[in-house]
This record gives sequence, structure tokens and C-alpha cells, in this order.
Amino acid sequence: MAASQLTASSVSVSARNLVSFEGLKPSAVKFASFGVLKPGGLSQRSFQGLVVQAATVVAPKYTSIKPLGDRVLVKIKTVEEKTGGGILLPSSAQSKPQGGEVVAVGEGKSIGSKTLDIIVKTGAKVVYSKYAGTEVEFNGESHLILKEDDIVGILETEDIKDLKPLNDRVFIKVAEAEEKTAGGLLLTEASKEKPSIGSVIAVGPGPVDEEGNTKPLSISPGNTVLYSKYAGNDFKGSDGSNYIALRASDVMAVLS
Repeated sequence: MAASQLTASSVSVSARNLVSFEGLKPSAVKFASFGVLKPGGLSQRSFQGLVVQAATVVAPKYTSIKPLGDRVLVKIKTVEEKTGGGILLPSSAQSKPQGGEVVAVGEGKSIGSKTLDIIVKTGAKVVYSKYAGTEVEFNGESHLILKEDDIVGILETEDIKDLKPLNDRVFIKVAEAEEKTAGGLLLTEASKEKPSIGSVIAVGPGPVDEEGNTKPLSISPGNTVLYSKYAGNDFKGSDGSNYIALRASDVMAVLS
């Protein structure tokens, strides 16, 4: 039985007689609507609702992009094509980058009669949420237009452990997974449960209320916390340690 996986919408289609996707370029594909799929029941008409989404290409006649409001234009970091040992990676193994350089910012976020300036500045190296923003191709390079709130933090060095979180984000070093069961049995990598506990490395300044005032977070660096299992964005440090950046609202408790 052949299987076809559509990446962006996490929809998997399995059938005996899949039609070919002739002419479609690799990109995000999603279904407008589908009923119950039965093996052998797909036809050409079944795919009339397909919408193909790719990066918007900005024509060469346009020489600049000016984000509006609280939006930011980020030039996406180039995907690594080799491992640290120099081995070429196939396209499927190249991890999608979650970082880049800010090249333009909007005028700021309007709250009531106030306009709050955007915190990040042009030239800053930032890390953003995995599925945030709209990708555009400009001057032959990949860019992302996203809201400032989708930026997780600012990278002041090349190592993720030095991330400076923004707004209500909390940056946590994940606790090591248990190597053994309570009975002393060694656990394989596949059977190790992903921990939801870690030590807070850094916190953002806090959210901004309707009057434009910043409310500090109740979580502090050094706290050991319990957080929601499927929240945030995961990162791997150069030392092999696991880190996660998430919103303060996804932290459920402080442990002591």
C-alpha cells in the first residue's frame, strides 16, 4: 500500500491508487476539506480542493520591504548542508532554521492611544517560533515577515544557551531524562520519557498590559519548574544539553 504524506497540515493519506502530483513543486500543501477517505476511493476530483502554499516571490522591481505595525522582517539563516564532521545532508535531514537577522522593523504596536516601539532592532540575531510568519523570497534570499510577539528571543552569541528571551518567554534548561526505571532497568533512548522539568536560565521582561506597562514575570532564573509537556520550542545547545523556550503561562509550577 503506497503512502503519501502532506507536510504542512500534518495530514497523511494512504490509499491503493494515489493520483500523481505532476507539476507540483515541494511546498506546504493543505486540504480545503475532506470527508472520510476510503482505500481505493480517491480520484482526480478528490484533489480539486488542494491549495499549494509557497514562499511569495517579490519581483526585482521592488527594492525594499517595509513591515507595518508590530511586524518584523527577518532574513532567514541558511540551512546547514553539512554535519559538523563535513558529511553532506540530504534535503530531508536538513533541519528548518528557526533563526535569522532582523533587516527591517515596523513602527510599533498600537495600544489605545499609545504606540510601543519594537524591542528588537535592525541587525539583531533572533530566534522565532517554528511555524510563525509568512515566508517571502526577496533579492534571491529567504525572508520571514512575522509579528514581534512571535520572536522567542535575541541571540547574543552563536550558542543557544545565551538566548535572551523576550516579552513573556521563559528559557529553560531541560532536566536529563531518567536512565533507569524504578526497578533499576536501563531505558533505551526510545523508551525514555521526555522530561517536563527544568531549570530556568533566563526570563523575558514580561507581558505588556492595555496601558502599555510591562508586568514582570513571577518566575526567576534559578527556579526549577514544571511545564506543559507539549509547549514551546525545543533547542539543542553546543554542549549537547536540551533547552526549551516557552511562554510563562505554560509553566505550571515552581518546584522546591
